[in-house]
Amino acid sequence: MPSRPLVGVIACRREVEGHPAHVVTDKYLSALRAYGLAPVMLPVWQDAVDGDLLAHLDGLLLTGSYSNVEPSRYGAARAPENTRDDPHRDAAALAWIPAAIRRGLPLLGICRGFQELNVAYGGTLHQAVQNVPGLADHREPEADYATRYAPAHDVELLAGGRLAALYAEPHATVNSLHQQGIDRLGDGLRVEAVAPDGLIEAVSVVAAPAFALAVQWHPEWRTQEHPLYHALFVGFAAACRAHLADRAVAESLSI
Repeated sequence: MPSRPLVGVIACRREVEGHPAHVVTDKYLSALRAYGLAPVMLPVWQDAVDGDLLAHLDGLLLTGSYSNVEPSRYGAARAPENTRDDPHRDAAALAWIPAAIRRGLPLLGICRGFQELNVAYGGTLHQAVQNVPGLADHREPEADYATRYAPAHDVELLAGGRLAALYAEPHATVNSLHQQGIDRLGDGLRVEAVAPDGLIEAVSVVAAPAFALAVQWHPEWRTQEHPLYHALFVGFAAACRAHLADRAVAESLSI
């Protein structure tokens, strides 16, 4: 049994130097490590998801990405602004999400991962939020990383939710680096935070037996400098440690 909780981090499938590759951006791995977790990259295939893989983990992180969930996954035609796909990741994420929830595996979704969670529960997405009447432009600015990941707008945390239980303040300012967003909320999900324009910014899985939260912003960026981002990772890490302890007890009883 490992001393640190093992957290599976979903990869993106991209071409690197002419070869198919499974890629995870370092900032996600570093954020997990900073909170005492041991990240393990999970490769993705379109037609081969190992059903036993999650049994060896204590958490699942669904990262952000420049690719989007294919609109056919939620019954929509493609918008012209929607140009980047990753069908291999779609297949893996949409298989692992319900499996992780059934196992009571703590789950944290970020940006694309937030959208994947909504689609997994039957929800739909705006493919170009900036074109939706009444909604703001949530895309990242063309600038350096510090500017792109800087706080961009307020979010209101809804009272009584799981996110509000982690962070006492009713408001926080978060970064904004996304073109897509939730249109119809998936069945079984609860809204945890909203932007000033009403766009959903955080959700939880109502019936999940363990931590199951997803956010539209990027809390992995300089996590410990931002109280809300820090609280989110503290809560996820605590849930992963609890899962590791339960797994150790279960394994000892089976010997």
